[in-house]
Amino acid sequence: MTFQPPEPFTLHTRHSPLTTPWEPLYADIREDRWVLGIEIREPHTNSRGAPHGGLIAALADNAMGLSCGVMLKALNIPSSGLVTVCLSLDYLGAAKLGQWLTFDTDFIKPGKSLCYADATVRADGKPVARAHATFKVAGA
Repeated sequence: MTFQPPEPFTLHTRHSPLTTPWEPLYADIREDRWVLGIEIREPHTNSRGAPHGGLIAALADNAMGLSCGVMLKALNIPSSGLVTVCLSLDYLGAAKLGQWLTFDTDFIKPGKSLCYADATVRADGKPVARAHATFKVAGA
């Protein structure tokens, strides 16, 4: 049986060499942010069978950066992209194989040179990490 993500998630179209081995990734693209999602499979895990912290960090960074881009565009702040300046995570709990992991940016403070964001990572709706990032607005 093929995995079907919950509505309104669809396949994530922004591929990168880093995330290609983790496919399929899913996205819920909203007016104010991107929410990313993934079904936890074995290639996502560490030696203890839990999602690797690096995977969680990379996808949280991706979700927050995309979300900042949405806000910059909505505010007509010119940008040729965003570069991560600082990224930190607080791991709150463990997720397990087969769970639905989401990366939801719940705070964005856009600016002309820097953009700040926070995100919550949830496994089947339960928070398992909090992420905080600062992005340099490229071209600013």
